[in-house]
Amino acid sequence: MAPGRTNFSSHEFPMASGASPFSYRTNSAYQRRVVRATKQLMHAVVMEKLQVENGSIFQITDMGCSIGPNTFISVKNIVESVELKFKLMNTQEKHIQVLFNDHAYNDFNTLFASLPSDKSYYAHAAIGSFYDRVFPDKSIHIVNCSYGLHFLSRVPNNVENRESVAWNKGKVYYSHSKEEVISEYSKQYEKDMECFLNARAQEVVPGGLVFITVPARPNGTPHSKVIYNMLADILGSCFLHLVKQGDIEEEEVDSFNIPVYITSPIEVEEAIKRNGSFSIEKLEILSKETSPINGLTAKDASVHIRAITEGLIEEKFGTKILDKLFQLHEQKLEDAYLDLISGEAISLFIALKRKTNL
Repeated sequence: MAPGRTNFSSHEFPMASGASPFSYRTNSAYQRRVVRATKQLMHAVVMEKLQVENGSIFQITDMGCSIGPNTFISVKNIVESVELKFKLMNTQEKHIQVLFNDHAYNDFNTLFASLPSDKSYYAHAAIGSFYDRVFPDKSIHIVNCSYGLHFLSRVPNNVENRESVAWNKGKVYYSHSKEEVISEYSKQYEKDMECFLNARAQEVVPGGLVFITVPARPNGTPHSKVIYNMLADILGSCFLHLVKQGDIEEEEVDSFNIPVYITSPIEVEEAIKRNGSFSIEKLEILSKETSPINGLTAKDASVHIRAITEGLIEEKFGTKILDKLFQLHEQKLEDAYLDLISGEAISLFIALKRKTNL
């Protein structure tokens, strides 16, 4: 019997479709730099830590795959390392299956239409939120989740509750809000990580691996000083500008929040230790070249944010404000450039191994 959903409902985070000029597929060069920066780290962990079982099928999943092309780069890197591991161990022939996972609204047609022609694996879709169970018990050998776990499963309830001290009135994001709002986002992140790790603990074979890459902030850095958050907060100020111009209603902004949280290394470590099912094989901060504004113009940065948030904004406000909103966002980013480059941002790579003694 297929497992049921977790108790708290997953918040779908729709992005622009593959046909859109603002789609993630054509506006994700920043994440591509991060994917490439993890190649050697993943290779080393596969070669040193992966335990290879008997059996003819080896299953890998890329969770939160979106519509490419970054998922194909990640998968290629992992598959090449796994195939080399098999060769060096002289194991029996294995068929590698790659399960591309995302929500049902993801544009899988675009994804599978652009599968690499020279792939050495069988490709399948796996539908569902990675905060829930997606696969049978002990069926997955390697999980990869790159730049997915900063998206929360939902906006914290109290943030949109007018009677709560954590009501995020006048803002669409948490980082520059009062402490009660930041606390609600932090607690939601803890819940989501617990669900993610609990689900993977049941699905990953003993000795299997989980790779996680996330945007993060250095330990102790205020949320308001993080580049990712500064980009989002500037977008929030653009909504208020449109309110003043009469393009949207203030009540609409008060009931709209972006479900993203930027974690820190210590928060990730604590979540893994609380779960108890995995050992941390590697936890590394990637090079400065993976900064979100490294080599990007204000226009590039704004288009990148649009690729991530367009679907969510369109769902709430329709298409009427999109062009105006992001033209204003680009202008404000240009004005705030000096502040942005003084902000903090890191990318965090974590390699976990499923414990065998549980």
